[in-house]
Amino acid sequence: MAKTNQHDADTEPREDGKFSNKEYLKELARLHVELVKLQEWILATGCKLCIIFEGRDGAGKGGTIKAITERVSPRVFRVVALPAPTEREKSQMYVQRYLPHLPAAGEVVIFDRSWYNRAGVERVMGFCTEEQAESFLSAVPLVEQAIVSSGVILLKYWLEVSEQEQTRRLESRINDGRKIWKLSGMDLKSYSRWYDYSRARDDMFLATDTDFAPWYVANSNCKRRARLNIISDILAKVPYEAVPRKKVKLPERQKPGGYREPDYPYKFVPEQF
Repeated sequence: MAKTNQHDADTEPREDGKFSNKEYLKELARLHVELVKLQEWILATGCKLCIIFEGRDGAGKGGTIKAITERVSPRVFRVVALPAPTEREKSQMYVQRYLPHLPAAGEVVIFDRSWYNRAGVERVMGFCTEEQAESFLSAVPLVEQAIVSSGVILLKYWLEVSEQEQTRRLESRINDGRKIWKLSGMDLKSYSRWYDYSRARDDMFLATDTDFAPWYVANSNCKRRARLNIISDILAKVPYEAVPRKKVKLPERQKPGGYREPDYPYKFVPEQF
């Protein structure tokens, strides 16, 4: 049975043009090598890197995060996607539940949605009051200033997708058993409020696009190009260098020393392929 790369399974938008899957995989492999170099530099220097991904439903956040993390160590690159807050967390200072997940030395933390939920879905869907949303927008630059001042490199990405492309992607989830889990009742409610989200996004940018923690907007109408562009941008914004490593050579294996394979009734997995 032919193997299928996980990225082949993604239905690419019409805007993909002549950018073939072969070209995409070639560039992605090259960037993965650089991400490994970045990982080794982060471990060697104790760098703390925090990357935030925001955008509308179907903008491609999850696929981008997978493209970043598929060839690096999960012990270094940690993805944070928090569920809805508990009753206890609702009683805390709003950003409090996110702060314990910030990176320590030698770590990369990627937020698949972040504290900016308050500026987006919570505001649009009425899960917070207007006063709470405005208070958040006033306070978050101070929080991010403290994060950056502590030595964290903070990168914030907004994935921008068109109305038509979002519709196409969400429709593709309806009858696809691999993707149906991505489509929730909340997604359907959110879909109908495109311009409410546009206004919320505009307010968010106006209040939180600061010199010390700016927003970077990626056109994600083509998933492949967006992934490559974002990874390239991350690599350009972190001043990493290749860390020297010793030449690797496999040692010789030990001699059998009389060992024989046991006559044991192993329960083998059926070989259907």
